[in-house]
Amino acid sequence: MREHGCPEEDLFSFLSSKRREDLGYRNILSSMCTPPHPVAARTHAMFLETNLGDPGLFPGTASLEELLVQRLGALMHHPGAGGYATSGGTESNIQAFRIAKKQKPVTSPNVVVPASSHFSFQKACDILGLEMRTAPLDDQFRIDTETLEGLIDRNTVALVGIVGTTEYGVVDPIACLSDLAEDRDTFLHVDAAFGGMVVPFLDRPAAFDFQLPGVDSISVDPHKMGMSTIPAGCLLVRNPRWFSCLNVDTPYLTVKQECTLAGTRPGASVAAAVAVLEYLGMDGMRAVVAGCMENTRRLIEGMETLGYPRAVTPDVNVATFSCDHPPAGWRVSKTRAGHMRIVCMPHVTRDVIEAFLGDMSDTNA
Repeated sequence: MREHGCPEEDLFSFLSSKRREDLGYRNILSSMCTPPHPVAARTHAMFLETNLGDPGLFPGTASLEELLVQRLGALMHHPGAGGYATSGGTESNIQAFRIAKKQKPVTSPNVVVPASSHFSFQKACDILGLEMRTAPLDDQFRIDTETLEGLIDRNTVALVGIVGTTEYGVVDPIACLSDLAEDRDTFLHVDAAFGGMVVPFLDRPAAFDFQLPGVDSISVDPHKMGMSTIPAGCLLVRNPRWFSCLNVDTPYLTVKQECTLAGTRPGASVAAAVAVLEYLGMDGMRAVVAGCMENTRRLIEGMETLGYPRAVTPDVNVATFSCDHPPAGWRVSKTRAGHMRIVCMPHVTRDVIEAFLGDMSDTNA
């Protein structure tokens, strides 16, 4: 640390130079995050100093967290769902497993996850001492339900399905998983960190949420397709009382017990998430999602015209191709199977898609 402080002008000159080293979102096609909606940015600035870890000091902000849970619960067909704002899908997944493990105390607990699951489940299992059993995928990169049942036994505390897989943008057959979870009396967690803010706004959404009786918890990330500021996730559970099994005493705070994983929790991004939902409403979100899905279709059409077939037809705005070499200046990613992966977030506009396809065409020349 400096002995003497840095002049403000010099400091911000230094910070600006570091910010310029960051990549601009326009050419980033691999991220499931996007620049926040202007309403989110404005709201975030209003709530910078708020801390939901001590909610009695910030009752207004705490009420916005309750409103976020209510809005997302209603979107997931359960207005009475319990929940709280997390830092994102990783925390939500860890907490869901904590609840599942406490609901079914066994000596050697295991969980069953699809091979497409996010790496956060590995973290959760490591932290919680859970055996992670990985179910294979079918030829469309969804969980293979035919082999799934053989992985579940009396020590299985949770089963996981994905809504909008990170790599291929497909939705697992959650209705089938729900039936299986009910039949085997197993906790079912749905990781909808990405797809939870996409699928409900599609023309013909597949059932994946609390309308299915076997679904026990859902993770949703407003800082992805919800266009909130970072970090803004949410964990929803069917029974609000389940959170009580996570409570620890917090005697010196304005609440005397706390079930959250983090202590200090930012209120600004939670308020920003609420602001976007309230500002856009259902019709506004439908329009955003429709635009992203149309751009995804255009990208697939254009890439296949250039001779790069899709790996799979996605359910959400993630496209994958048999293509080894992206054009210079574009940031894409690769799946574990080696397919080029592009996420058509709101910043990936039609003009961006056409520019990318133009550069791909030039690469082929």
